[in-house]
Amino acid sequence: MKKQAHLKIFGEVQGVFYRANSQERAEELGLVGWVKNLGDGSVEIVVQGEEEMINEMISWCYEGPTGSAVEDIHVKWEEVMENFNGFEIRY
Repeated sequence: MKKQAHLKIFGEVQGVFYRANSQERAEELGLVGWVKNLGDGSVEIVVQGEEEMINEMISWCYEGPTGSAVEDIHVKWEEVMENFNGFEIRY
């Protein structure tokens, strides 16, 4: 059963290839959705797929790529409202 999580990642997460690495990790886990930088310096991710794989993605988000320093992540589980074909970087 497909699940959806909406994440907001805080800390040193812009300018460290967080979006590109998030996309790569999501694709490795077979997840779909999107990632984008926000004006307040955080990163937002919407991810869909199997709950176990989403939980692995959330765990990865706490680590992030080399050079990042994640301070906090807000996770909100949501109803699946839209079906995505892949995992994209949004601008």
